[in-house]
Amino acid sequence: MGPHRDARLRLPREDVDLPEDRGGCLRAVLGVPLVVLYVPAVYSCYVALAVRPASPYDQLRDDARFMGGFSVFLCLLGLLITITPLYRRTMGRWWFAAPVLIAATAYARARTV
Repeated sequence: MGPHRDARLRLPREDVDLPEDRGGCLRAVLGVPLVVLYVPAVYSCYVALAVRPASPYDQLRDDARFMGGFSVFLCLLGLLITITPLYRRTMGRWWFAAPVLIAATAYARARTV
């Protein structure tokens, strides 16, 4: 009977690409590595913004630059993960906006300390 018989016997909800299925569980699973990268990126950006060096020769100035660069590195790593086809197809566009905003803030702080 072939494929026609298999199509008749298949239940209507057995289709892989259901329009009702928005991939909520898959988004949660794929979001874990991104959150693991972005939480330290936000923290290091916060530290870079909170550090106030007293003079241009203060060690805190180098620390603020390092923390800003580290935050930019983590955000770029997260963006590299996000541009993979599985992530682009599943995740929303706001996963691109958050790391760009964090990285821009950290970069500006690292350059202006």
